[in-house]
Amino acid sequence: GFSTLAYASRTTRINRMPEGPVNTVVQGSSLWKDARNRMVQNKFAVASLCVLGIIILLCFVVAWFCQDPNKVNLVNKFAPSSPEHWFGTDALGRDLFARILYGGQVSILVGLIATAVSVAIGIVYGAISGFMGGRTDALMMRIVDTLLAIPFLVLVIVLQATLSNFSRDVTQWIVESWSWDKEFASRLTNIVPLFFALGLLGWLTLSRIVRAQVLGIKEREFVEAAVALGYSKSRILFRHVVPNVLGPTIVYSTLTVPGFIMYEAILSFLGLGVESPNSSWGVLIKEGANFLETEIQLLLLPGLFFSLTLFSLNFLGDGLRDALDVKASKD
Repeated sequence: GFSTLAYASRTTRINRMPEGPVNTVVQGSSLWKDARNRMVQNKFAVASLCVLGIIILLCFVVAWFCQDPNKVNLVNKFAPSSPEHWFGTDALGRDLFARILYGGQVSILVGLIATAVSVAIGIVYGAISGFMGGRTDALMMRIVDTLLAIPFLVLVIVLQATLSNFSRDVTQWIVESWSWDKEFASRLTNIVPLFFALGLLGWLTLSRIVRAQVLGIKEREFVEAAVALGYSKSRILFRHVVPNVLGPTIVYSTLTVPGFIMYEAILSFLGLGVESPNSSWGVLIKEGANFLETEIQLLLLPGLFFSLTLFSLNFLGDGLRDALDVKASKD
């Protein structure tokens, strides 16, 4: 009857429709996925990441198979490059290649650990200041402004000198209580104060960056929804607000690491950083400067590793900044 004809007519119209799905579903892309794709397209950032990987591999893996960096051999001082000493030896006959790699361990760890300490303090301090607002925010920011008015390097020198006296007592206690090797314990306790001296005073600028981000984020709809659901302020702050400031924080951190490495080099150059016979890139540059006219490789080789690391970290930070730019990711 009529229903059969209508069904046949409807079936004919459906069969004449073009092949393929009627509605095409476009999958969404997260910010982190877009950032990764943009990062891969940045040749300078990728090359910098490769260079950093090679330097870290040399300093933390290859160094374990090198000679003792503190072994003195006055008979073999200022030796040229050879299969036994790839970069030659220094004024005390110590292997320069081993000292550069072990010095890189100290410099890189100082940059990474000091950055981690400063980031942890800066995120918490800046987030609380921006989220609380009012008098609390004003008081906390005045404290930051006061500390920023004091030269950073002067504060670090004072704190480093104070902690260095304490580290000697800690070294003696570790050796007597745990029977550790005195040289290893001294090397460890010597660089730990440097970590905290830089990290405890390097969070000031980051706290202001985080505060500015939090001031804008706390007015958004998802924060208002969390407030309406009755969540506590601490839960809203650390589970909803802080994760949304990690992007700018990561970018700033990559640009902070080379700054801390440079501060360590300055302190070591002034004789306030890593103590002899241990080495860092700053110590090696200081020692090489004493023989600039006669043994220039003592200055150029550690300076080359130091410069490559700083340039790579800066290029990597610029690449991360461009990759995590929300406005650019929408283009």
